[in-house]
Amino acid sequence: MTRALKAVAMSGGVDSSVAATLLARTGAPLVGFSMKLVADVRGGRCCSEQDFRDAAAVATRLGFPHHVLDLQEDFKEKILDPFADDYASGRTPSPCVRCNTYLKFDALLSRARAVGASRVVTGHYAILEHDPRTGRTLLRAAADPDKDQSYFLFDLSDGQRASAELPLGRLTKPEVRDIARAEGLLTAEKPESMDLCFASKGESYHDVLARQGLAPTDAGGEIVHRSGDRLGAHDGVSRFTVGQRRGLGIASPSPLYVLAIDALSRRVIVGDEKDLYSEEASLERVRWIPFERPSGPVCATVRIRSNHAGASASVVDHGDGTATVRFDAAQRAVAPGQAAVFYDGDLVLGGGWIQ
Repeated sequence: MTRALKAVAMSGGVDSSVAATLLARTGAPLVGFSMKLVADVRGGRCCSEQDFRDAAAVATRLGFPHHVLDLQEDFKEKILDPFADDYASGRTPSPCVRCNTYLKFDALLSRARAVGASRVVTGHYAILEHDPRTGRTLLRAAADPDKDQSYFLFDLSDGQRASAELPLGRLTKPEVRDIARAEGLLTAEKPESMDLCFASKGESYHDVLARQGLAPTDAGGEIVHRSGDRLGAHDGVSRFTVGQRRGLGIASPSPLYVLAIDALSRRVIVGDEKDLYSEEASLERVRWIPFERPSGPVCATVRIRSNHAGASASVVDHGDGTATVRFDAAQRAVAPGQAAVFYDGDLVLGGGWIQ
């Protein structure tokens, strides 16, 4: 019986190279795809010509074809435009979540299916499991907590999860590098970057948006203390995020932090660190994973940003795509635009976007 073709998303890094290696060892027929998302990236985590050459070299060594897909228009529409809009509206975007939902497991999957591939294989550190009771595909945190990327995958639909394979979910990063070395892959020692993958080395998000002709043109406004006192002026709300301390451009005898951003009135509200803590968060566009929606409040560990350790909370689903998270202990810098992701142990229950 002919085995189904699988598409491997190849960034040119060690993780996707090892994911391809593990599938190749099973004898599965593969085709590799790299995604060109933006032009002129130098020293980022994707999209450079060197990355594409590295991915092609790995594919050749493993014996399958490799192609570069030009997804620049998709990336601008689905990632960069919302990224710029979020900053201009006083929100803190999470482009990596959107990139997985709309690019890797949507646009790429669609193009993979066009050449006969049934599934997309990526180098994400997370675990997917079929639930025989419900027929749904469950998402779990990776075995390596330092590399876990389940937070960035919460917004995939059940169909997207069912069409994905994540071979690295039960491996640690050192084990992945050992496999790459044993295979003789040229990406085995390739360094990682924690910057925006679509930014050149040393670029800020403002630099990226300016290069793409998307720099926010929001007008200046006031910096106001939560008590109502005017403390200064700013050049645009897009330069601030909730929790920010540095770069406020105002003098104060004690440290001040951005508490909230009102894009409509162009006001940046600041206050003491103690004022950053919130007991609740309102969510929109909520997605549940093991079930369509819960029958009542759900006790969970909730992460409010990718590097957040998680906090005990109760999640109340309102049945209209919104939910309220009530934390057992107030949490610092709950930022609109970020994702709040719910966990029960290593099982991802779902998540939503902080309003």
